[in-house]
Amino acid sequence: MTTTVSQLTGDYTLDTTHTRLGFVARHAMVTKVRGAFTEFSGTAHLDAEDPTRSSAQLTIQVASIDTGNDQRDEHLRTNDFFEVATYPEITFVSTSAESLGDDQYRLTGDLTIKGTTKPVSVDFEYTGTAVDPFGNTRVGFEGKTVLNRKDWGIAWNAALDTGGVLVSEKITLEFDVSAVKNA
Repeated sequence: MTTTVSQLTGDYTLDTTHTRLGFVARHAMVTKVRGAFTEFSGTAHLDAEDPTRSSAQLTIQVASIDTGNDQRDEHLRTNDFFEVATYPEITFVSTSAESLGDDQYRLTGDLTIKGTTKPVSVDFEYTGTAVDPFGNTRVGFEGKTVLNRKDWGIAWNAALDTGGVLVSEKITLEFDVSAVKNA
């Protein structure tokens, strides 16, 4: 089924069971550790005719961090990293959207982590639209961006005897988004 511009335009809610909000960090300078946040909510307004009128917002429950290792996850929740007791949420509120051509878009907004708000841009690829068996219109996007965790006050690290540090400063954020159009 072909989706028209008018069908795509509208308000959407993230389908949290089919969306992944992930991240990648280098560990000990030799390997990558991947993780995700499992509890979050978000909405978007898509304007297919004028993408600059599109917007999105996202709230992540930081305690839901999951790297597949309970000990590491507990450490990430402490004051060394996210300080979950004081800062339980990460938020993103878009400030602009633009088309980059060929199903590529850039969403820019304010990312707040640990009480610090900084602008970030995320490049997304539109992966398609479908009507599911329940009659819901779904839209998909994949995106990523790289940021320096120290910009948000997440500075803990440990020096390695061989040089370098235990945890990279650069973190790649990965977004595999499925959103359902509101009725």
